[in-house]
Amino acid sequence: MNFKEELQIRTKFAEDIIAGYLPKEEKYQKTIMEAMNYSMKSGGKRLRPIMMKECFGIFGGKGDIIYPFMAAIEMIHTYSLVHDDLPAMDNDEYRRGRKTTHVVFGEDMGILAGDALLNYAFETIGKAFIEKPYRESMGKAFALLAEKAGIYGMIGGQTVDVSAGTEEITIDKLTYIYELKTGALLEAAMMAGAVLADASEEQIIMVEKIAHDIGIAFQIQDDILDVTSTTKILGKPVHSDEKNRKTTYVSIIGLEKAKEEVRNLSQKALSRLETIIHKEVFLYRLIQYLIDREK
Repeated sequence: MNFKEELQIRTKFAEDIIAGYLPKEEKYQKTIMEAMNYSMKSGGKRLRPIMMKECFGIFGGKGDIIYPFMAAIEMIHTYSLVHDDLPAMDNDEYRRGRKTTHVVFGEDMGILAGDALLNYAFETIGKAFIEKPYRESMGKAFALLAEKAGIYGMIGGQTVDVSAGTEEITIDKLTYIYELKTGALLEAAMMAGAVLADASEEQIIMVEKIAHDIGIAFQIQDDILDVTSTTKILGKPVHSDEKNRKTTYVSIIGLEKAKEEVRNLSQKALSRLETIIHKEVFLYRLIQYLIDREK
């Protein structure tokens, strides 16, 4: 079985897990459920739940305790995209080749759908505390997701990004934004998988470093694709960074150096990963794949 076939299997598995936790579209407030489910079913790579599950397995995790956390991390990621697309933020009309949530349901429901997905993520994990035998690792993973998604993580990074507006910012500040805005949620996904598998503190710290480098590389690759890809391949408008006068790695150091930085960060992550697993393990090959992704 080649890598793409393995990725399809893991993506389908993650899709099925996520679908099992989505709300039923019912009662007077069913519009919000419809908007939530529209957002969640708009495709995507499902990288965060996949990487969470891979780390869980690498460190010997077994059972279904990981499932609600897989669903929750994708809900958190999706809510952030729904809010990113709003007129007050990036004002995007398309994502993953479909109209964005606020375009379909209205700006008011776009805001509420994002709010609802964030709340539903923690509701989903909260139910696991009732339905499954409690383990200390569940509490640690719960707190980890909350912190990495909040003011010291993704929200913090988005705040710095929005506050910067169209001003020219330094490479250090841009890296800080990427660390929080993109890296933090990848760190949460991989670290939560390791935590739920009862990995050691040293192993969890190593996973955080690996995810940190992957996160920055991933966001720089987004900068590159905004310049080099097409709307058809990417599923959303290209050249939007230039149009919105946003500072990116490409605008600061140029396209070729940005590509080199992606390779360097990815190689650093892979070198660290080699201290934990064999090169043939799926997670290793997934990181290699992300280096050259087209969307």
